[in-house]
Amino acid sequence: MALKVLFLGGTGIISSACAALAVERGVDLTVLNRGGTASKRPLPAGVRQVTADVRDVPAVREALRGSEFDVAVDFLAFTPEHVAADVETFRGRVGQYWFVSSASAYQKPVGHLPITESTPLANPFWQYSRDKIACEELLTRAYREEGFPAAVVRPSHTYDRTSPPVDGGWTVVERMRRGAPVVVHGDGASLWVLTHHTDFAKGFVPLLGEPALTGDAVHITSDQALTWDAVHRTLARAAGVDEPVLVHVPSDAIARDDPSRGPSLLGDKAHSVVFDNTKLARLVPGFAATTSFAAGAREIVEHHDTHPELCRPDPDVDARHDRLAARWG
Repeated sequence: MALKVLFLGGTGIISSACAALAVERGVDLTVLNRGGTASKRPLPAGVRQVTADVRDVPAVREALRGSEFDVAVDFLAFTPEHVAADVETFRGRVGQYWFVSSASAYQKPVGHLPITESTPLANPFWQYSRDKIACEELLTRAYREEGFPAAVVRPSHTYDRTSPPVDGGWTVVERMRRGAPVVVHGDGASLWVLTHHTDFAKGFVPLLGEPALTGDAVHITSDQALTWDAVHRTLARAAGVDEPVLVHVPSDAIARDDPSRGPSLLGDKAHSVVFDNTKLARLVPGFAATTSFAAGAREIVEHHDTHPELCRPDPDVDARHDRLAARWG
């Protein structure tokens, strides 16, 4: 019998790759979402789609009435309220429930490298990360107190061809192409890990239904660590730019200039990260992240160059980079 799996979500960066690989490997997959991004990342043939707003809990329960699944995965839960609703919805109806947390939940500043699953969870800078931590704590209590079959996966910075993984997105690539200065936080030398979404899927899909992970957590990341200067230069080379103009700006100065970006920078990207994937390798023998960022960057550029509607510069991003570069360049 094929494994019966429900995805809440399914057309996002991470979930789209997981859906494609799950179907390829014979999973009986149902996806529940609003259908709003299907044209951007269409669902693979063979998926049963259920349309409902995941935040409308009565509508979700009505849409799933009479259905049972071996595994449910929520790619769209961000707060303890979201997870508490899932516990009520799936109690007694699934063999395993996966919460998609975030590697940003790991202690910042990082106490030591590499980061393992036992690294403490604490982020005083970013509410998003604190909410993910609170979700994990709620699920730990549900597992310990009532045996709710929760498991946690922590992705790192995961990207696909639609999402240049730099602050400012495609506008940054466009600026490099026209020789405009591009702001890089800090001295550009801190280490960062980028994971292609198909590599995440290769690690995650084999874990669906794996009993060893119930009540536990695992992260899934690439083993390639790049400096932020290298990330920008790799994107530049993919876009045909040999020498981008990079301007280094202190992270706290960027945070003061744009408070909306401060928490994710000071609470995550400003810190060097390197991950130990030993636990994943033990659970998924032979796992390896095989898409280098050089290959991923070429994919990003090729996709955008063939979709000009995605390449409109963002005037706010332009203004921010111009402003900071003028002061710190």
